[in-house]
Amino acid sequence: MLKYVKWVTVALAIITMAAILQSTTASGTVMQVQNTYSAKCALCHAADGSGNTPKGKELKMKDLRSPEVQKMSDTEMYKLIAKGKKKMPGYEASLGKQACNELVVYVRELAKKK
Repeated sequence: MLKYVKWVTVALAIITMAAILQSTTASGTVMQVQNTYSAKCALCHAADGSGNTPKGKELKMKDLRSPEVQKMSDTEMYKLIAKGKKKMPGYEASLGKQACNELVVYVRELAKKK
């Protein structure tokens, strides 16, 4: 019985450590995508995605939280971020595919905060 208790304790410790590591990694990814958005997108699109910045107003940026933008498929939004459109540069070459995909998810999250 004592061996069983020790085994269960070790197993729970391993599971707990894995959960902590996963949580830390996920929060690190969230911070990375927030930093990427702040560095590459917020100048025109604003921190909240509203487009309410001097540059955003000048370029007539759409509100990223709007139904018009949010109804885009993930593929369409990815293509826009990766390849760019009009004055917006594409970011696939400089950021990579994973970061562009993370930005799609981030833009989806902005709409939930509106």
